[in-house]
Amino acid sequence: MKYTCTVFFVIATLFFSTGTPATPEDIPALKSVEHGNITVALMNKTERLMKQYITESESKSSEESTNSTENCIKSCEATTKIMKNEKQFMCRNLQNALAAYTRNTRKLIRDMMEDNQKSLDYLSSQIKELTNRIMFLNLESWKNNVEPLPHKPVMSHGKDCTDIMDTMGSFTRLQNGIYIVQPEGIDYPFEVFCNFDYKGGGWTVIQRRSEGIIDFQKTWSEYMDGFGDLLGEFWLGLRKVYHIVSQKNTNFKLQVQLESVDGTSAYSAYDSFWLEDETKFFKIHLGRYTGTAGDAFRGYRQEDNQSAMPFSTSDVDNDGCTPSCILDDKAFESCSTLNNKSGWWFNQCGLANLNGILQVNEKSVLPNIQWDTWLSEGTLVKIKSVKMMIRRTSYPDF
Repeated sequence: MKYTCTVFFVIATLFFSTGTPATPEDIPALKSVEHGNITVALMNKTERLMKQYITESESKSSEESTNSTENCIKSCEATTKIMKNEKQFMCRNLQNALAAYTRNTRKLIRDMMEDNQKSLDYLSSQIKELTNRIMFLNLESWKNNVEPLPHKPVMSHGKDCTDIMDTMGSFTRLQNGIYIVQPEGIDYPFEVFCNFDYKGGGWTVIQRRSEGIIDFQKTWSEYMDGFGDLLGEFWLGLRKVYHIVSQKNTNFKLQVQLESVDGTSAYSAYDSFWLEDETKFFKIHLGRYTGTAGDAFRGYRQEDNQSAMPFSTSDVDNDGCTPSCILDDKAFESCSTLNNKSGWWFNQCGLANLNGILQVNEKSVLPNIQWDTWLSEGTLVKIKSVKMMIRRTSYPDF
């Protein structure tokens, strides 16, 4: 009984340890049992099987570990790739969204600016139209000695053309033309022609000759009050010029523009210009000269200098010819009479008179406008048109 059980145990151990029935190779082990060596045989067999099992287990574990590592590496690479793709996708979406937002924002701002500019342009045009309309109606009423609104004076655009440019020019584009001014210190307005194009604008035109239509052979009172057409040839008037240049905290300069019969242009500028009042016969005072036509106001000799001279006409003689002046060995009592009864700041006549006779017809120009420092190859230039303009050079502190 003991022998049989031992054999069965050995066979069962071999079967379960290998997973297969005992083979002929295992017979010697069984026989060894019969000879009483069962314990040694069993131990040897068991040891051999255990070594085989450990080897197979280690091999299997190594394969599983290798497979696991490979699977992990593959899984990590796949995950990294997916995350990278997702990141790139999100970045592209974000960039597209930012670009679209930027475009929409710019378009919105541009549309708003265009709408605001259109509104400003429209309002500016309306203001200008209404202002001009009011000025026109007030001027017409003023000319007809009709008060447009009781106890309210005629509205002016400004104190002078420079003041108009500084105030109205900030919200509307000013055009050359007639404006109403009321210089500081007087209680009535008057019309002037403003030039807003030449050298920065703000010029008040005080004299213009171009066609010879307007007769400049005038009396003292006419030269004081002014005459002619502001849109054509005119003399603004000594009183008006005096009121403009005598405003407090202002300095004015004078610009003389000349054009010859052949179309050549030149100018003379004085950085200071002012007049004394009527009791001093509107004596002229001039500053430093610059230009291309020469300083005819001062001339070449002291006796030619017309600066600081009073204004003269044929009926009010202040020309310094006491009792008479001599020119080309001929004596005469009045420079105005010698110059076709025109008015000017004569000093024993001198080299300048922009109010002389000007005759223009289809065939020829017969000028007697003097600016005798303007020469071409040593010969006096014949002048067919002239313009005198003034503007502020310094501004009051506000």
